[in-house]
Amino acid sequence: MSEKIDATDRRILTALQRESARPIAELAAALGLSPSACHRRIKSLEAAGIISGYAARLGRRKLGLSIMANVLITLRSQEASVLEGFEAAVRAAPDILECHLTSGQADYVLRVVARDMDDYDRIHRNCLAALPDVSSMQTTFALRQIKAFSGYPIL
Repeated sequence: MSEKIDATDRRILTALQRESARPIAELAAALGLSPSACHRRIKSLEAAGIISGYAARLGRRKLGLSIMANVLITLRSQEASVLEGFEAAVRAAPDILECHLTSGQADYVLRVVARDMDDYDRIHRNCLAALPDVSSMQTTFALRQIKAFSGYPIL
């Protein structure tokens, strides 16, 4: 890790990844810290950018989003203007949850969710097919989640 953090910071980060809505007093007590020391350390981790924000984990299926898809995108070229134009279009597309520039066969991997196949068809037609400079697109659908993301390893 490039930032200087100690074992107590690691314990704080691990606990916050599990449940960030926990009151500071509870977190501090569980970690054997005073509330003020715990709060000061959290603020320091936030200021350093190690903690970049807080969010609730939502139940995708409870929201009616039964389909999760990874879309592999290959662009027509690797020119900077092509990459920049594609990335700008992705950032402007609310149906695209994540986008990663990758090495290997595909240039990008996108993650999208949909209510059902009709909804995915809408996303494909109105969003994905409209992305600029795409030469090929391959979609894989997640059948079942085996392990959910629960945070980064804090070494």
